[in-house]
Amino acid sequence: MSTDDSPEEPGGAGRPPEPPKSPEPPKSPEPQQPPKSPEPQQSPESVRPPESSEPPQSSEPPQSPQPSQPPQPARSPEPSEQVKEAPGQPEETGRQRLAAGLWPPRVSRAQLIVALLLFVLGLGLAIQVRSNSDSSALRGARQEDLVRILDELDGRTKRLEDEKQQLEDQRKELENSSNQAEEARKQTVEKERQLGILAGTVAAQGPGITLKITDPTGQVQSDQLLDTLQELRAAGAEAIQINGVRIVAGSYFSDEDGGVAIDGKKITQPYEFKVIGKPQDLEPALNIPGGVVQTLEKEQATVAVTRSAKIVVDALRAAKQPDYARSSS
Repeated sequence: MSTDDSPEEPGGAGRPPEPPKSPEPPKSPEPQQPPKSPEPQQSPESVRPPESSEPPQSSEPPQSPQPSQPPQPARSPEPSEQVKEAPGQPEETGRQRLAAGLWPPRVSRAQLIVALLLFVLGLGLAIQVRSNSDSSALRGARQEDLVRILDELDGRTKRLEDEKQQLEDQRKELENSSNQAEEARKQTVEKERQLGILAGTVAAQGPGITLKITDPTGQVQSDQLLDTLQELRAAGAEAIQINGVRIVAGSYFSDEDGGVAIDGKKITQPYEFKVIGKPQDLEPALNIPGGVVQTLEKEQATVAVTRSAKIVVDALRAAKQPDYARSSS
């Protein structure tokens, strides 16, 4: 039995005992941060810790102060969230969404070009259908109707060609003239002169005939003079004067004592007609069998017809201003 009172290690007998280890200082437990709960944002004054004379005693080690986070702006809810959050608002139907997509229309340049091409195509088809219907109507016509239509078209074409030629001549005259206004004025004056000759307001001269009727027995009446005038007009007379009285479209004949009155003005025999026109047409028209000359000779009157290269018709009539008629141009 040994005298050492220390117990023996179970590892084995006779093993010197190991020196005791110095105890390690206990590790301070790391502070666990509690989970952050959503707290309402406070102003810096509210975050500031309350003032106290003595620091709070705590068994935990002091923590470094955390920097205060700036307040974040409130996020505006999305439109879809607004629709979801407002259960009382009715949702749009498919028809409403379709109407909203169609109006107002959003037309592009390509769509406008396509629409224009479609319009032109439709117009061409309509014209083609109409022409086909017209040709089908002519296809069923009789031969006599087709001949009549063809003659009318030929006559209309000829008239249009003549009018076209006249207009082209006038256009050339206006283009060739140095002063178009002067040329237009000349044409206006010429037109006025022609109308004045027909109305009897200006004197006229030209080739024609002279017709002298001598009535010694006084058997020639106003109606026979009127027949003579109508025969001359039918033969192409353009200006006529009888014993100093100008004959116009409104002239009239009447019987007076011992003579004849024209437009209320009495004339006596011998009756002398001055007629401007083509002599080769005027004289044969008076001498035809049963015509004016033979009728007057039956009344024992003497008729003399003389051709002339220059006949002057200088009797004038005053231009009468119409009471109601006005120019439409």
